[in-house]
Amino acid sequence: MKITAIEAVVCHARMRNWVFVKVLTDQPGLFGWGEATLEWHTRSIVGAIEDLAQLIVGEDPSRVEHLWQMMWRQHFWHGSGVVRSTAIAGIDLALWDIVGKIHDVPVHKLWGGPVRDNVRLYCHLGGGNLDRFYNTPVDNAKQFAELASQAVADGFTAFKSMAVPPTMPVEGLQSIKAATACVAAMRDAVGDEIDIMVDCHARPSPTMGMQFAKALEPYGLYFLEEPCWPESLDSLAAINAAVTTPIATGERLTHLAAFRDLFAVRGCEICQLDLTHCGGFSEARRIAALAEAHRIALAPHNPQGPVSTAASIEFGFSQPSYIICESVHDDVPWRSDVVDEGFTVDPATRTVTPNTRPGLGISINEDEVRKHPFEQEVGQRVFYRDGAVGDW
Repeated sequence: MKITAIEAVVCHARMRNWVFVKVLTDQPGLFGWGEATLEWHTRSIVGAIEDLAQLIVGEDPSRVEHLWQMMWRQHFWHGSGVVRSTAIAGIDLALWDIVGKIHDVPVHKLWGGPVRDNVRLYCHLGGGNLDRFYNTPVDNAKQFAELASQAVADGFTAFKSMAVPPTMPVEGLQSIKAATACVAAMRDAVGDEIDIMVDCHARPSPTMGMQFAKALEPYGLYFLEEPCWPESLDSLAAINAAVTTPIATGERLTHLAAFRDLFAVRGCEICQLDLTHCGGFSEARRIAALAEAHRIALAPHNPQGPVSTAASIEFGFSQPSYIICESVHDDVPWRSDVVDEGFTVDPATRTVTPNTRPGLGISINEDEVRKHPFEQEVGQRVFYRDGAVGDW
């Protein structure tokens, strides 16, 4: 059995171009799907996939770890950069999809079977719609409350918001009070039984991140995400130690050693590894084992396309420390036309029961994908009020 080709299949989804990876074999009808979506880097990802294909076309697709090592360690440069690690991830996910199909079992059964009966989903406010989630003004607490109520009406018991505005390295009380007003409005709207998450998007400096964390602590957040740059390990650790709110981060880390350094300083309580960026299932399983040793929970980053979601759910059924799965359902109205999924979502509770099909359990409708060819993604640019560049 040999790999005969690796294809990047691009589907424009407004904010992102979903980059699906198709690994083909010489066995009739046997191929695997992965995803290597990296917003604003679509051309780079497609090129990286083509470069990596030179290493593994002609190899046995069932030797997944061997092929992962080749992709990571050969061509001289290690796979720790986000473009290459994302391309590796897309191929790795597709290889595991193939192995599941070879053995006629879902991927999670290759790793010992399900460790739970269901996986809970959380949504973005607005269902992942670009304008509602990212562009709702933080001084509009009423709209945050309305979107929170809609998430609960849609069956979700947990949701994430961007209730922290871009801030200069040091600011006064205005931004702190705006964020607090939004979170207070959401909590009043949905009550204490619903879990609220706030994503800072690594916008604040360590100083401002600490202030936001302390100001929002009384509202019992499920977690506070990326309160400062992910490179600021000591500051993440200081914020994590200063508040009872669990700190979440890790979506921008791309390899095991980076997570080792984060965990060593106790920079978070929740690890948000992204299966499409951190080298796929092969590296994610090593990261998960390290997180388990530190008693750090897993809540993978997953705002991308439907193959990423299927992978995140398969991972959730295999990992004891996994607590919740990020999901989007309204980023584009035709999302469900592109994919047929093997898992089942209960719309009343937004919980998922396990996929029973082989591999990732999904199929991609390439005819539908061709209706949405590559376009430049919608740009997101942030400048402070003095004109200086800020973090989106």
